[in-house]
Amino acid sequence: MGQRTVLAFDFGTKSIGIAIGQEVTGTAAPLAALKARDGVPDWDALKRIIEQWQPDLAVVGLPLNMDGTEQDVTQRAKKFANRVNGRFNLKVETWDERLTTVDARAMLFELGGYKKLTKDKVDSVSACVIFTSWAENQYS
Repeated sequence: MGQRTVLAFDFGTKSIGIAIGQEVTGTAAPLAALKARDGVPDWDALKRIIEQWQPDLAVVGLPLNMDGTEQDVTQRAKKFANRVNGRFNLKVETWDERLTTVDARAMLFELGGYKKLTKDKVDSVSACVIFTSWAENQYS
């Protein structure tokens, strides 16, 4: 089992969910989602998050169609991953995120019903689900 601190991202064109995960426990906590303009985040805000958490790795969810084919936003998520790597010299992996939003909505509903289902919470809980899915598959 690894000891890395991992930032997980649920990429979207209007909002990018973020979670901070610990590989040793396999758990993640949602952080405030970053607002994005046409898929471009506030890079200074992201820099502050990276400086605060000092992650060893970033995992970016890759939105794919259910049959595994790419959709328009898939290339944009890859571009975001490449930019995070280039701007912050941070190792970045992409991870198939199919069904994470569905899982995140179910998890939030269990935690507190419809009032918890705000968009930024769904995005960041989706990032938690991306991290958990990634972590579970590292050592299986």
